[in-house]
Amino acid sequence: MASALFSPITMRGLTLPNRVVVSPMCQYNSDNGSCNDWHLMHLGNMSLGAAGLVITEMTNVNPQGRISPKCAGIWSDENEAALKRVLDFCRKYGVAKLGVQLAHAGRKGPQVPPGLGGKPMQPTDEGGWVPEAPSAIAYDTGWAVPKALTKDDMKRLIEEFVSSTMRLDRIGVDLIELHGAHGYLLHQFLSPLSNQRTDEYGGSTENRMRFPLEVFDAVRKTWPEAKPLGIRVSATDWVDGGWTPEETVTFAKALKARGCDYMDVTTGGLHPAQKIPLAPGYQVPFSEKVKKESGLTTMTVGLIAGYQQAEDIVASGKADMVAIARAAIWDPRWAWHAAEELGAETPYAPKTMAGHPKMRPQLFPKRAQPAS
Repeated sequence: MASALFSPITMRGLTLPNRVVVSPMCQYNSDNGSCNDWHLMHLGNMSLGAAGLVITEMTNVNPQGRISPKCAGIWSDENEAALKRVLDFCRKYGVAKLGVQLAHAGRKGPQVPPGLGGKPMQPTDEGGWVPEAPSAIAYDTGWAVPKALTKDDMKRLIEEFVSSTMRLDRIGVDLIELHGAHGYLLHQFLSPLSNQRTDEYGGSTENRMRFPLEVFDAVRKTWPEAKPLGIRVSATDWVDGGWTPEETVTFAKALKARGCDYMDVTTGGLHPAQKIPLAPGYQVPFSEKVKKESGLTTMTVGLIAGYQQAEDIVASGKADMVAIARAAIWDPRWAWHAAEELGAETPYAPKTMAGHPKMRPQLFPKRAQPAS
């Protein structure tokens, strides 16, 4: 029986050869927003691994939108040229289609990169800045209190999303994923825990969705019709009184009506009081709910490592695509090995064929499937 995980999927003018996606992973290694040789090595490696799609790390539309001073951006000519260099390299040697996650961190910046402690920074610290958010509510004790966005600020932000979108089109990106999850700016507008505005952008679910939908509309209008546009959304805050799975379905229906191509369904990240019941595939039910109740194409992510686990998710219709992160770091050739295990065929980069298991089977005994 043919593998569901290794069947193609088409969104607009883009066809992915399989449903395996390398999820965006922040690298905290950029220089003033510009990627460098680290990213060439990291993304180049991922693009060889036969996943259908590789999505770059959260890439921000302005300097204040970064999580840390070492996060990626696409607001300048230098950022654009640096990302083009890396993606051109990936296209030359890899097989994956290439997406970029477009974002703004809102009140979850600035902070020290995780590898250096991850502590919150203050605007007066070297390299710090005043964050911007829907309301002047800090993420947690010790974090900088953000500036509440005015309507003029919001218009400026939309223009910055549009400008960044134009840059991504110029360098040939195949797909954009807006980041509306994990407590970043668009998620901050959605959740009543972080959005306490009293104007038309706060209060009801409809009002809290308004700015994220305006951003989506502006990006969709700018992004070429043939190129897919998706969004990552946290389906629940895991905190009483926060954003809910039912609201996520409402949001998905509104997005689908506006031409959204898929929702990358994750959870959490907005509030330090969250209590997440971690388990293999713990977010899959949220993807299934969005897919069944809205009809929108979905991607699921989170503690998915087993080949058969991923196959079953797609085959059962709980999600259309599976995104892996830790599993891809542990095994950048995860999709090769999944295809071998599932008896499927998948593309391989020509220059890697000498090292592919089918070319030298005596050196590659059958692998044990990783734990889910």
